[in-house]
Amino acid sequence: MVKTLAEINERIKSGDAVIVSADEMPEIVEKVGLTEAAKSVDIVTTGTFGAMCSSGAFLNFGHSNPPIKMQNVFLNDVEAYGGLAAVDAYIGATQVSNELGMEYGGGHVIEDLIAGKKIRLSATSYGTDCYPTKNIETELTLSDLNQAYLFNPRNNYQKYVAATNSSENTVKTYMGTLLAEFGNVNYAGTGSISPLLNDPNYETIGFGTRIFLGGGIGRICGEGTQHSPENGFGTLAVKGNLADMDERFVRGAVIAEYGTSLMVGIGIPIPILNESIAKATAITNDKIETSILDYAVGRVDRPVISKVDYEQLMSGSIKINGKKVKTASLSSFKLAFEIMDIQREWIEDKKYFFCEDIESLPKKTKVKPMKISTKIPAVGEIMTKKVYTAFSNTPLKEVSKIIIDYGVDQIPIVDEKGVLKGIVSPTDFIKATAKNAKKAFEVMTKKVMCAKKNQSIDELSRKLLRRGFNSAPVVDDEGKIIGIITLSDINRAYERLKR
Repeated sequence: MVKTLAEINERIKSGDAVIVSADEMPEIVEKVGLTEAAKSVDIVTTGTFGAMCSSGAFLNFGHSNPPIKMQNVFLNDVEAYGGLAAVDAYIGATQVSNELGMEYGGGHVIEDLIAGKKIRLSATSYGTDCYPTKNIETELTLSDLNQAYLFNPRNNYQKYVAATNSSENTVKTYMGTLLAEFGNVNYAGTGSISPLLNDPNYETIGFGTRIFLGGGIGRICGEGTQHSPENGFGTLAVKGNLADMDERFVRGAVIAEYGTSLMVGIGIPIPILNESIAKATAITNDKIETSILDYAVGRVDRPVISKVDYEQLMSGSIKINGKKVKTASLSSFKLAFEIMDIQREWIEDKKYFFCEDIESLPKKTKVKPMKISTKIPAVGEIMTKKVYTAFSNTPLKEVSKIIIDYGVDQIPIVDEKGVLKGIVSPTDFIKATAKNAKKAFEVMTKKVMCAKKNQSIDELSRKLLRRGFNSAPVVDDEGKIIGIITLSDINRAYERLKR
């Protein structure tokens, strides 16, 4: 032990504490050595700012007169959970507006409350003897509430995976818009300045630790949901008073075609108690490795395209299969650095001191997948294996005959090895007339939406409906056609699940 929390708190009181930011610590350690850095530096500030979907706020509205036991609660037309008590509710960041849909959600309600805006409360009840009111409509601001605090079950991932897309179509995900055929890579987190990467063994971060949360001082309530420190994916559950926060660091967000979220700023000052902590805070981006996952696959166990470190991600581009691919961060480094500066100001102004006797967070937990009692079938389990195909040079008259004779709505066009090259549907015969075409290759659609046998039917049905298609050919990893699946096949599978 180089120093104690009590000693560091005394240095804060006397104005002698040496405070540096996480981006400065590696250079200090390299210049003076680990032992001297641990002695001379008292505190390292850290910071991150990004979308943290597992966030929300507990609100107490006070009793109306006559009172109401609120059952269905809406704030600015966004539903909040009212199954707590008569006038308590929890609004989640990802709940979307009934009226505006994905353009406005719970995260925006929280931001609007912090900004001092009026919020419309609408609530209904079944009515009881002691709570006779059945409907209530009113407007209120943050100052009208008894309690309003952010309580986020999962924030501040230690690090996160990066995302790309191998398919022929753009996909919209919580990792942002991913362009087709490895068109881009998106990543999250602030790398070497991120809080949990600077204390991965939780020597100073634990239950009760005081933190920067949304512009005010909050607390760590425990490990976050899906806390998985053995894999380098630790998380935090955090709490803070909305009245102390700044809307610059708590922002409602819209993620295109995914939904709403809440952008949250978090920072944790790390006290340098020993060389072990000093070493951890000297981490550099080239030492932080993560995986690039293929988000074209709608499963939890997405394929790993490659391993990469944060220095490579932050360079602006990486290579996938020899191709230069642009990278982009979903986190704000600008605000993360501001968060580190504000922590420094708090400590220098004697507004922040370290807590003694914190309880450490779990270090051995791993994330378990959901136990599924009713299995949703994969495409390969319900697809039709008998597929009527044609070749590029097959006359259109023959293709038309296959469609009529077998009652199918599309004919996959393959080469001699069975690799899919295109598709012909009845509408393509309109083009054939206009072009005076005779062969399949002249009118076939070359860009085909395909399915894979291990793809879930939930994912596929959504894509088919969005594109206005009734069916899709199923191909293997080499592009060879192995079946075909229709919306009728999928609907029959859903009906069987209901029985």
